[in-house]
Formats: sequence, structure tokens, C-alpha cells
Amino acid sequence: MSYATKQGPQLLNGFKRLGRFDKGLGAQLPEAYKKFWREWKMTKPAAVHYIPKNGEWERDEVTNEIKPIQNIPLPLIDPPETHQGIWGGEAVIKGFQKRQRLSRRVPHFWVPVLKRSVVHSQVLNEYMSVVVTDRTIQKIHECHGFDHYLLKNPACDLRSALALSLKRKILQELLNGCPSLASQPTERQRVLKEYKCYLESYTPEEIDWYGYTYEEAIKKMDAQLREENKALPHKIQFRLKLIEQLKQAGISEAAGAMEASDKPSTKDSSGGDADIEALTKLESPSSSSTPSNWLSKINPFGKKQET
Repeated sequence: MSYATKQGPQLLNGFKRLGRFDKGLGAQLPEAYKKFWREWKMTKPAAVHYIPKNGEWERDEVTNEIKPIQNIPLPLIDPPETHQGIWGGEAVIKGFQKRQRLSRRVPHFWVPVLKRSVVHSQVLNEYMSVVVTDRTIQKIHECHGFDHYLLKNPACDLRSALALSLKRKILQELLNGCPSLASQPTERQRVLKEYKCYLESYTPEEIDWYGYTYEEAIKKMDAQLREENKALPHKIQFRLKLIEQLKQAGISEAAGAMEASDKPSTKDSSGGDADIEALTKLESPSSSSTPSNWLSKINPFGKKQET
């Protein structure tokens, strides 16, 4: 009986399926990236391949039948080439086409017309050759510039990973004060005055995480965690522990060995010569006659006493 088990309510209501942000490194991604992901993947984009109708009801012109209006977006396919260009929100449509009146319909793919063009970014001060569509050129003209087109439109309308990465670079450039225009002070002031208003919608952390795909965000998060939690090699830990024990035992040469062990060596990764050098520092001629020079007896690299 379900009520007798600890998971009874969960079994009745159904288990929640874990999403990409509920497990692994995805659960450690900051809220700034999750906000961008909602803007990119979970926000309804503007209608591109159909004309939306206003209102809730419409009347058929032939039968005068009243029907509800349903603006259902077409299912779109984003091939890898979509993210290598800027298609202006267009994508590949898969459907059926009846090519003759008395024949059966056949599968068909509608692909936008692609062309290579050159766009100019005033903020980045660069000319770029990218693959675009007619709608991309039209939207750039409507927004009065390539930078305005990227900054005005949300991620769900840009769709392309290339466009989103360029938008992140533009926002970072504006946040840093346009260092690429440092040699042109007048142009720099004009660009900052015209485009700095777009920074009001983002925080520095959101700009830093904006425009990454999920795989790129996971790699970025993994690199940050590795940088924050750097693992100290065991040989260094044991070396420091041994030298500390020697200092507590009253061996004065341990301080010199500590300084020698702190110096970087080019052979640390291959032969471990820094460890040997640090330990052999403890063997000095002045202490060869003292009974405290016990390390020379077990050091295979020390000089053998002549008989």
C-alpha cells in the first residue's frame, strides 16, 4: 500500500524527472546562466515562418463558421550550420508537399536562402564576413546597425550561437569602456553614449555567462572549480611534512632545505630532482661527523665514505 511507504506521496504524484540543472555540474551553474538559458530556450520567439492572427475568434468567409484562433508555431530544425552563421531567426522546416493534384504528398524540407555578406560592428571596430539571410539584412536595417540588432533582440530570436557569442563580446566591450577604440577618443565617446544604455539590463556576472551553450558553460564551470580547488601533489605535501618534522627535531639545515624546496625546478615533473636536492641539502660537510647525519645512511644518491 502506497501510504505505508516513505515514498507514498511521491509514487502517487509521480517522480520528478531530473533536468540538466538538477544533477552534476549543471546544478552548480550560477543563476546568471540559468537566466540566459530561459531567455534562449524557454521564451517564445517572434513569429518568422507564419503570420500570427490577433484576437480569440475568427469567422470563415465561406461558411460563416466561427472558429477559435490558434497561433501554433511551426516545428523548426536547427542544423549545425545554423550556429555558424546568423540566419535572423529562420531555420529548416520539415513537412509534406503535394507536387501534383492527383499524386500523394511527399516529404519536403524548406531551407532558407543563404548568402555571405559583410557586417560591421562599431563597438568591436571590426568587419566580419558571415552567412546571413534576407531577413537578417532586413532586421539589421530596421534596427539601424548590426550592434543594435544584436543588443535589441533577445536570445530566442537570434537563435544562432555565433550571434550570441558576438553579443557577449559587445556587452563585455561596453562594460570595459571600449578599449578597442582607445586610439580614437571622439569615436569612443560617441559609441559609449549610443550603446551604453543596453548595459542596464545586465549585471557583470550575467554578461560573463551570456551566450554560452550548455556544453561550453559546463566546461567553463569545470575550469573555475579546478582553479579554485587546486590539488597539491602528494610529493610536495610529504616533503613539507618531513622538513617540518626535521625542524622540530632541532636540525638547523632543515630551514635551508625548506628554501630549496620552494624554488621551482624544471625537472619536478619528470625526475623529482627538487625533492632529492631539498633532502640532500641536509647533508653538509660540517655535520658529517655528528650523529644527527642519519639521512646520509639511507640516501642512495649521497657520496659513499671511502674506507
